[in-house]
Parts: sequence; structure tokens; C-alpha cells
Amino acid sequence: MRQAGTIPGNLLPMDVSIKVASSPEDQLKAFMVRCVVFCGEQGVRYDIEHDEFEATATHVLGEIDGEPVAAGRVRFLPDYAKLERIAVRAPWRNRGIGAEITRFLIRLARERGYSSYRMSAQAHLEEFYGRLGFRAVGEVFMEADIEHLLMVREDRSSSAPST
Repeated sequence: MRQAGTIPGNLLPMDVSIKVASSPEDQLKAFMVRCVVFCGEQGVRYDIEHDEFEATATHVLGEIDGEPVAAGRVRFLPDYAKLERIAVRAPWRNRGIGAEITRFLIRLARERGYSSYRMSAQAHLEEFYGRLGFRAVGEVFMEADIEHLLMVREDRSSSAPST
């Protein structure tokens, strides 16, 4: 699926290909993006970044001309879809790619009947996710030695999740 990146400011628009990482190679690419961002840049230990939900989550990969630049995952829980591990490699940030990955994850959940979404977002990204319809709930908490906030989004829908 091709998603045109919406680019703020003077940056050039780019074609970002976002898809479910269904092949082993695509999953490896998604994990590589996450490891670069979370382990490499932010100092998160591998055993925290890679958890027991990897096998049951749906992973997504964003590429530009075949280069893995973004990733994320979603877990389909009984009452809501949980968006997790959204990451964009540094050279491709501030170009709308993180927003496109987030929208793609929401679309995947919506296709399964979800209208309620949650995430543990890094606190410095509160405004970013706010622009995507999420609101912070509760107090800042620590996860992997990084400040986080629970953020929720409720879309108007009467359909219940089909799990």
C-alpha cells in the first residue's frame, strides 16, 4: 500500500511505502528500525525493547525506495487496540512519516472493528499524538527509564471489536 507522506515546512515530499510486515525479511527490517531508534539512540536495553508480545502483534514497516525508515506495531486487545513501538529513523523525522505510520496502525485496527486506541507515548510526543486525535490520561510514568504518558483516542463507532 502506498501512502503519500505529507511534509510540513520546506522539506520535500516523499513517497513512503507502508505495509504490514508479514514476511520474515520485512519483520527483520521493522525490528532493525526499532533497535536503531530505541536501543541505539535512546539507550533502551534489548531485553526491554524486544518483549513477549512480538509474536502476537501486527508489525508495520515504512520504507522509502526500499530503505527501512519507520516501524510500529499494534496489538488487538479485547476492549481496544494498543499502538506500540512507533519509530522513525533520525534522518527521516519531521517529514510526516510518524503520523502516516500511526494512521496506518489505526486503519488496521478500524478494519477489525476497533474504535478505541491506546498507547504509552513518550511524554515529549504528547503534542504530536494530540494532533492525531489522542489525549493524555493520568500522570507521567517511567517506562524503560523514559517519561511516558497513557494516551487514548476514541472514535465514534458503535461496532465492537471482532477478535
